[in-house]
Amino acid sequence: MAIQIETTTDPLVIGGRTFASRLLIGTGKFSSGESMRDAIDASRTEIVTVALRRVDLDSTGGPDILAFIDTSKIQLLPNTSGAADAHEAIRLARLARAMGLPAWVKLEVTPDPRYLIPDSVETLKAAEQLVADGFVVLPYINADPVLAKRLEEAGCATVMPLGSWIGSNQGLRTRDAIRIIVEQATVPVVVDAGLGAPSHAAFAMELGADAVLVNTAIAVAADPAEMARAFKEATIAGRRGYLAGLAPARESAEASSPLTGFLDGR
Repeated sequence: MAIQIETTTDPLVIGGRTFASRLLIGTGKFSSGESMRDAIDASRTEIVTVALRRVDLDSTGGPDILAFIDTSKIQLLPNTSGAADAHEAIRLARLARAMGLPAWVKLEVTPDPRYLIPDSVETLKAAEQLVADGFVVLPYINADPVLAKRLEEAGCATVMPLGSWIGSNQGLRTRDAIRIIVEQATVPVVVDAGLGAPSHAAFAMELGADAVLVNTAIAVAADPAEMARAFKEATIAGRRGYLAGLAPARESAEASSPLTGFLDGR
């Protein structure tokens, strides 16, 4: 109970909305809709991202993915996963809004099919147009401080630098660049992609990230709901550590207790 109270006194604000949770959840790779729903519930997330190509608002066959997400409690974040250029990303976002989905978009432009590296030029181009169209834009980007600043200036609600390649579970390979992005940003910084263990999420939060987005590490775990709880707790712990003020790293040892005066009275 204490954890929930404390997180509500340190809210995350994106696009004018306030959130208690700083853990965002993706919906890919789960073995079933029920498994995804249980993980979302266990994580206590308030923002869930869904690939637009997986949403069927006119589904008459099996249950649509949205049937497993309580949108009365969850901010749905459609994403443009699979878009190869700005034109395609813009078209997907506009189509989603026309179909009744929220005017929030996780902007992804990834023409490289192997590493899914974001295209910086096309991402900025799409972001500028989508902001002008009235979307709340959360762009997924390389950990590039200059690009992050340009996207912020374009009106994006957050910047979302990758920790490492999507689905790689390698953690924060980009930590030094993320430190710079955090230092310079005036919008929330959400570390997205590559977080494979709760400790990675805690480390991102200790660096000063405002939130993290996790999908693969939770979805493919032996117990996705329990892994979601672990990421929830790690995100909270990392945020608390950052706010408390972490002790600086040192090159040499420094005793935490006096080395004189306790054996011979001096």
